[in-house]
Amino acid sequence: MRNMSDIIEQYLKQLIQDSGGEVVEIKRAHIAEKFDCVPSQLNYVIKTRFTNEHGYTVESKRGGGGYIRITKVETHSKSEYLAHLKRLIGDGVSEQNANRIIQSMFENEVITIKEAKIINAAVERETLMLELPYRDTLRASILRRVIDVILYSEE
Repeated sequence: MRNMSDIIEQYLKQLIQDSGGEVVEIKRAHIAEKFDCVPSQLNYVIKTRFTNEHGYTVESKRGGGGYIRITKVETHSKSEYLAHLKRLIGDGVSEQNANRIIQSMFENEVITIKEAKIINAAVERETLMLELPYRDTLRASILRRVIDVILYSEE
């Protein structure tokens, strides 16, 4: 049985797909009512599953006329998408954001599930036995290098 967060995520992704990749604007209260959940659950789904690392931009306005706008970041090529990820990684990346980036690469069919698991294992806290901020710097370096290998193996 899927949990409510998974159901809400799939619903929002379907809205985005149905819109042809255009901006989707939703009202928190409307979605919360539709799924009989509290608005904070919707906030959780958006905050954790519709991030920049997952390839989305989110804009929100609270209040009576409030809304949430979700846009899928469209890139025209695999190399453009991977360059976008490298910019997100920067000089340091947390384990949580690294996992989001790896998940995004899998969802966008850049890597297989097996490759995703291998990369996750290589960048997890237990593998990178360093103190912060060195651990985040090393994790970023590993991810940028993985992306370079993917990019250059395409040529």
